[in-house]
Amino acid sequence: MKILVVGTGAREHAICQAVHEDAELYSYMSNQNPGITKLAKEYYIGSEMELESVRDKATAWGVDLAIIGPESPLEEGIVDLLQETGIDCVGPTQAAARIETDKAFMRKLFVDHRIGGSVAYGVFDNVEEAGNFIDDFEKDLVVKPIGLTGGKGVKIMGEHLEDGADAKQYVREIIDNKIGGHASVVLEERLVGEEYTIQALVDGSHVMPMPAAQDHPHAYEGDQGPITGGMGSYSDIDGLLPFLDEKSYHDSVKIMEDTVKAVKKEVGPYKGVLYGQFMLCREGPRLVEYNARFGDPEAMNVLPLLKTSFMELCQQVVDGNLKKATFEPKATVCKYLVPNGYPDSGKANSVIKVDEEKINAAGAMVYYAAVNQENEHIYTSSSRALALVAAGETIAEAEEICEQATNYVDGDLYHRRDVGTEALIQKRIKHMQELLSS
Repeated sequence: MKILVVGTGAREHAICQAVHEDAELYSYMSNQNPGITKLAKEYYIGSEMELESVRDKATAWGVDLAIIGPESPLEEGIVDLLQETGIDCVGPTQAAARIETDKAFMRKLFVDHRIGGSVAYGVFDNVEEAGNFIDDFEKDLVVKPIGLTGGKGVKIMGEHLEDGADAKQYVREIIDNKIGGHASVVLEERLVGEEYTIQALVDGSHVMPMPAAQDHPHAYEGDQGPITGGMGSYSDIDGLLPFLDEKSYHDSVKIMEDTVKAVKKEVGPYKGVLYGQFMLCREGPRLVEYNARFGDPEAMNVLPLLKTSFMELCQQVVDGNLKKATFEPKATVCKYLVPNGYPDSGKANSVIKVDEEKINAAGAMVYYAAVNQENEHIYTSSSRALALVAAGETIAEAEEICEQATNYVDGDLYHRRDVGTEALIQKRIKHMQELLSS
């Protein structure tokens, strides 16, 4: 079978790694990812947003199925276009992808279909009305652009915004500048708890959940600094997390199942990957947001553990007969190496050197992200450069291997050394214990 993977980064590198042994792999990417080029039979360098070009290359290659990595082409309707051409897709249609691309649509879906785990919220395109909501709301709020911002548009009162006045100023900035592509904003109650992610394959009716993972979105160690696209993540040996019990996991999956049913009623079947970002609160799981594709970095926590053929699962998604998958019972730790200054002023066009042999010998894997290979050199962009991933019998073992592997990458790069460490995990556990006992 001929498979096309659309996308450039570490998430797409992980997807390519998961399918290349069982399929003839083709890649459409915006930069020359050195990891993907080694795996693909053929590849093309071009913007994933040039949908007609993607379609034309897919047709010329004679691909049978396309896996869409990033969210922006989904928002523009790449799946609709490819399906019209007769190419099956693992990825939702433009209408179904609104679960990620339109936060107002997602929140209204929860209200209309009485889905559990929702939050108090308001949607505004008027600065004054939004300001009144902020004044009247008795708790801290989260300010979100409605559209896509690459994981960098969310600001939280009490963390990134000092008070209501700061929140109003950011609301004005979003609306006046159409941040996320829309002159509107979502204001949501600030949830208190621990965030985690559950990713699932969906065939339109059935939801197949994967092991839970926890992302670390803050740029700096100790959960400090601006929100980024993700600085690393970890998963545990039992598919849960040190602070996440089995009941809370299953309650979260139930929210995802109810969401898939609601999307089907509203706009048609959802087929592809559904990423649920949750907050475990004192009263149970609450839905923070959805993504209509694999997480980055969380894809790197689950795909290397997959024992079932990912290619077979993708075909089941398309055919609507998704079955259970099995995963290696191991813990994983992923750490992102990023240009110094990321996310605000990451240094681009800097050469990095990656000793893949030593990384692999240490027991880790490397997934290339927003880099570009020219001749024998790998250059950074201003975004995340590469992810290192290790698996182990414990989180501590995986973290030690992953941290050791960082020694085999040279460049003007930074990474959060605390991702997956015992100290940070104990901080998470203590936080939940304090919440539940208060």
